[in-house]
Amino acid sequence: MTKEYISFSGADDNHLAADIFSADSNKFVAILMHGGGQTRHSWRNTASSLAERGITAICIDARGHGESDWLANKSYTFESYARDIIAISEQVNENFGVKPICIGASLGGISAMLAQTLAGRNLLEALVLVDITPRMDINGVAKILGFMANKMHDGFATIEEAADAIAAYLPSRKKPRSLDGLKKNLRKSEDGRWRWHWDPSFIEGDKSISSAPVDFQQRLLDAASDLDIPTLLVRGGRSELVSEEHAQEFLRLAPHAHYADVSEAGHMVAGDKNDIFSDAVIKFLDEVVLGKKEPAS
Repeated sequence: MTKEYISFSGADDNHLAADIFSADSNKFVAILMHGGGQTRHSWRNTASSLAERGITAICIDARGHGESDWLANKSYTFESYARDIIAISEQVNENFGVKPICIGASLGGISAMLAQTLAGRNLLEALVLVDITPRMDINGVAKILGFMANKMHDGFATIEEAADAIAAYLPSRKKPRSLDGLKKNLRKSEDGRWRWHWDPSFIEGDKSISSAPVDFQQRLLDAASDLDIPTLLVRGGRSELVSEEHAQEFLRLAPHAHYADVSEAGHMVAGDKNDIFSDAVIKFLDEVVLGKKEPAS
């Protein structure tokens, strides 16, 4: 297994940074799309596990995040992210000869579900939704966006200060001994302060992630009903965004979907309980995708 830096072109000809964890063969390729405010580095452990299982894993910085372009048109709507996933998937198909499996957390999951519908249901080999469903708890959404906005412009004097802010927001998560991982989610500005590694326009402005059309909820419900590819929903048992009721509604909309509940995890399932999360994803792929059929081209 090797790891290399690569890149993709998004729907607006925007540069998208990525890391590829190559398996011995490219018979199956997974693209891993992170949640809002995160970067591709949040997937490194899961990507390594997938590559060891024989699945080439590509972790991507979404538009406006990490080392990917900040958009001059400040377009950070769900549809913009969905169009990027369509562009990425087409490039994977062209370069590897297979449709990708998409593993999407929160923002990445919603965008992937929309992308599958927008592309005519012939885009992805399989879909893993990580703690996201068409219906979300509005208080949980407000809590997440509130945390993101709190130090968005002021930033932090030190990385340790940012770590303390995260620890206060996620008291159930053990504070890491090393801050190297957190450092990848921050950028040092000219004034010496550390700020999140994402464009503030992501949550402010006319084309922010909150600027969804009035029919957006129904579009998500329809997209879930349209799913006809192998699908897994992984929910964090302590999620502030997805309740058990939301999960069961999704399973009624997509009755063929599989379901895994990671009881000790919150919304950021892969970060809270990565080993359990990765095992659930690999078990699903082993049983429903890898062992059942040759990938469609």
